[in-house]
Amino acid sequence: MEKITPLAIIMPVFNEAANIRTTLNTITEKIKTQHTIYIVYDFDEDDTLPVARAAAAEGKPIVFLKNPRRGVASAIETGLRNAAGEYLLVTMADMSDDYRVVDKMYELMRSGYDMVCGSRYMRGGRQIGGGLLKKTLSRAAGLSLHYLAGIPSHDATNSFKMYRKSMVDAITIESQHGFEIGIELLVKACSMNYKVTELPCTWTDRTAGKSRFKLFKWLPKYLTWYVYGFKHRIKK
Repeated sequence: MEKITPLAIIMPVFNEAANIRTTLNTITEKIKTQHTIYIVYDFDEDDTLPVARAAAAEGKPIVFLKNPRRGVASAIETGLRNAAGEYLLVTMADMSDDYRVVDKMYELMRSGYDMVCGSRYMRGGRQIGGGLLKKTLSRAAGLSLHYLAGIPSHDATNSFKMYRKSMVDAITIESQHGFEIGIELLVKACSMNYKVTELPCTWTDRTAGKSRFKLFKWLPKYLTWYVYGFKHRIKK
């Protein structure tokens, strides 16, 4: 029987054999909050799975979920909809996210917030590596939504966010491509008057494996939710 822990860590994977062992070990080392890791995969031949299954056999708290559709947006939604736990953290398997701040995110959630956003672009946050164009567009989107639209995060596009399960269950998710789901949930949560905050984190570009980020293919999808954020501001 699956053990229900306070925190469910949702991790979409796609051939992350080069990173997954280090990522799982770092989560164990850095996150003291009791948690379960939900590894969401697209296909049975994914090279992440043998390594992750070996870690599970050694006692890592891992649950495997197969994505019914291909793609990272669907994988994240599958995790959000099926994971057990009051709080849900979305993270990547490539060691880009800052697990040192997860316990602080959890404490903020317990204090009454419905979403806590990891922020590269607020005071104290950092971004190490990454393409210049991607970085520039991401920063511009986050800062403009914060200062001009009133979104309570400087970093709307960062997928590294923690959510209250009951809030996610109340939101209709429309995202179908890429990592747009993170910005969708943020702007919809704000439009529905959920309590949202952020804390600084450091994002580090991957050193192993291949990124799945497709800037030009996914940009129009991000723009949809970017505009939605400004519509929310106008409604206020």
